[in-house]
Amino acid sequence: MNRLRCMALLCLISTTFCRAQQVHFPKINVGDSVVIEKQMPVLADEIIHKYASKGNRATYLNNLFRLQIIAGKYNDAIASITSLQAINKADNQQFTGLLFVQYELFARAKIEQQASNISFKNAFTKLFSSLLNRLDDKSAAYIYTSFTARNGTNELKNNFNSALLSIQKDSLDINDAVNLCNTYNLANVFINIEPITKILLKADDNRRYIIQDSVFIKTNDGATLSAVIVRKRGINTPQPTALMFFIYSNLERSLIEAKYSAAHGYVGIVADTRGKRLSPDPIEPYEHENRDVNTVITWISKQSWSNGKVGMYGGSYSGYAQWAATKHMNKALKTIVPYVAAIPGQGVPMENNIFLNVNYQWAFYVTNNKYVDDAVNNDNLRWRNLRNNWYESGVAFRKVDSLDGTPNPWLQKWIKHPSYDKYWQAMVPYKTDFAKINIPVLTVEGYYDDGQISGMHYLLEHYKYNPKANHYLLIGPYDHFGTQQGGTPVLSDYTVDPVALFHTKELTFQWFDYILKGGKKPELLKDKINYEVMGANVWKHAPSIAKMSNAPLKLYLSNFKADSNYKLADKKPLKPGSIYQEVDLADRKTSNNDYYPDPIIKKQLDRSNGLFFISKPFDKAMEVNGIFSGELKAIINKKDMDIGVVLYEVMPNGDCFELSYYLGRASYARDMSVRQLLHPGVKETIPFSRTRMVSRQLSKGSRLLVVLNIDKNPFAQINYGTGKDVSDETIKDASEPLKIWWGNDSFINVPVMK
Repeated sequence: MNRLRCMALLCLISTTFCRAQQVHFPKINVGDSVVIEKQMPVLADEIIHKYASKGNRATYLNNLFRLQIIAGKYNDAIASITSLQAINKADNQQFTGLLFVQYELFARAKIEQQASNISFKNAFTKLFSSLLNRLDDKSAAYIYTSFTARNGTNELKNNFNSALLSIQKDSLDINDAVNLCNTYNLANVFINIEPITKILLKADDNRRYIIQDSVFIKTNDGATLSAVIVRKRGINTPQPTALMFFIYSNLERSLIEAKYSAAHGYVGIVADTRGKRLSPDPIEPYEHENRDVNTVITWISKQSWSNGKVGMYGGSYSGYAQWAATKHMNKALKTIVPYVAAIPGQGVPMENNIFLNVNYQWAFYVTNNKYVDDAVNNDNLRWRNLRNNWYESGVAFRKVDSLDGTPNPWLQKWIKHPSYDKYWQAMVPYKTDFAKINIPVLTVEGYYDDGQISGMHYLLEHYKYNPKANHYLLIGPYDHFGTQQGGTPVLSDYTVDPVALFHTKELTFQWFDYILKGGKKPELLKDKINYEVMGANVWKHAPSIAKMSNAPLKLYLSNFKADSNYKLADKKPLKPGSIYQEVDLADRKTSNNDYYPDPIIKKQLDRSNGLFFISKPFDKAMEVNGIFSGELKAIINKKDMDIGVVLYEVMPNGDCFELSYYLGRASYARDMSVRQLLHPGVKETIPFSRTRMVSRQLSKGSRLLVVLNIDKNPFAQINYGTGKDVSDETIKDASEPLKIWWGNDSFINVPVMK
């Protein structure tokens, strides 16, 4: 099983224990390895005797086999792993016989060590060598990362030490004890196996592949790009190429990606962004991809091992790079498979013309060195303090880096372009450029990808300017990183429907086989739009986004109040009216607009500010399928404002399930490339549509809730409404509160399937 899915399952700690149930565990000095080695098996054995399968069977077994390994019950651990494999086979998971194979081999090596009085190293070497020799290329590629720790075994050891240091007494809640054991087991297994597996995996690679890890490609303007190329040994005829182009340079990651491609019958190439890894040039994010990617594609097409067909794939920045390539279509580029693709200027570093702080450190992360600066990127305390300090100080957004003490030249360059102007437009296809894109495209997205509006923008624009576009969408309950691996069993405390889980890269290469080799179309892609209905545990398929729904629901934000909510009415109010809202933009003791879906299901919402509109209960079950939109009618006393709209399902038990949200600047609502200020005292119409796509089965008795608010918090620019460049505004511009009269003819359109 690949390591990402393994780590996801690791997070599924059983919650079936009574929180009051305790297990004995004496406080141990972190440096006392002898005592740790003695006490952890005792702890694991005690948990096993108290452990009962009252919840999810897979979760139970996932915890149990780790406890059994620690306790030295290796035969029992193998039996538990076999049972877990059987469950996954029933769920139609691929490579089920290799699920947790690293732990199975560890246990078998321990058994052989005890039975034959040989070293663990010799026992494990024999078992692992035998496994590699009998695996085909695809299976070997699938398990490659299962036998190495992503960031090294020191990180795993440090994680265990941190967990140990957090223990404050001589007993543990049993769930915390399971967590501690899982952390210990992960570190213990990889510390023992990784020195062995690294050597054997390298020898296995050389047996299977021809690997070039220092390839240089010259661009027309004199720059140098670096790349990794992996080809299957023994193949003498030209092959199609699978290309990934990315900025997060990492040789090990590049080799894994390229070997995976070679294992699936392609020449695997991972090319680095200009300035990264072996490239001597300056690192300039976003600014060269539309030419550099095409340079790489042209170079590939001229190689003797290439049959002239190139397919691209990858997520986030790599998704952006694929669309950048289509700005100038290359005849050798036959298909792209972008996952959660970014759009510079529309999704990052700003969303609907509002600059976000969430990715403030990203420029340092990718430009500080030729690889990535993990230490800077992971300094969460620094970035949290910076956001809060900026928010509390009220200084101009343009000066946020002065509070950090480190200049951020890329932020300063980007905020000179608050409109989606020619600077941004040059980076990806724009308007009629989409009409020229005639290759098949498979977009993979997630309902809870924070950058979903970027990935969906490409699709919507492609169909807008090329109605006959051969463009497929696969979307489900995934976040930004989960989409790139095919989902996780639990997302922000929401238990994902089992049918929603798939393997993103396996689907990608099924698509490549379909497009580049004339193979069968992937089974999951039954129509152009393929979406999982949350709560229904089914995939559905439609020829277009419009066809996902059959009964658009138009709901008005009425000024009729009942209890703490206004009525979300299905008919336009007979008499014009308004709801007054006042926001003190100088107040730093509070914040407005809680829109990010974490957790997805909330027991209660922050009602200290914002306006709440709720519908009547539905008299039967229905689906919300698609992208909600609307028009806000408002009179304000300023020239601009930043708006948040959040859509929830209020379930019959009162819990709020977040469906989608919108964040945008009113002055750009009609055109992101041209700012059109509002007129104080004049009723304005503010349309919005760039919201997150979603599909969810609503139960009978559920209601829809809309939360309307003004965005004011540490996570984004604060628009004070003067009409100046928002990056120049300060808290001094907030002397007068923002006053809004929201018209009761404001409405939202919710796409539903009845």
